[in-house]
Amino acid sequence: MSPMSENLHSDLRRLIDMRIEHSDLDALIDQLQVQADRDELLLQRMKKRRLALRDHIARIERLLDPKVPA
Repeated sequence: MSPMSENLHSDLRRLIDMRIEHSDLDALIDQLQVQADRDELLLQRMKKRRLALRDHIARIERLLDPKVPA
C-alpha cells in the first residue's frame, strides 16, 4: 500500500471513529437531559466535546473530498 493510500485509509478510519463517538455522545446527552438530577457541568462538557467532534469531522471530510479541483 502506498503512503498516500495509507494516509487516506487512516483518515477514513479516524472519520468513522469520530462519527461513532459523536453519535454516542448524542445519545448520552439525550439521556442526561431528561434526568431531573442531571450533572449540568458534565452535560456542558459533553456538548462541548460533541461540537469539537463535529468541527473535526467537517475538516476531515473537506480533506477527503475537496470541492475545489487540485
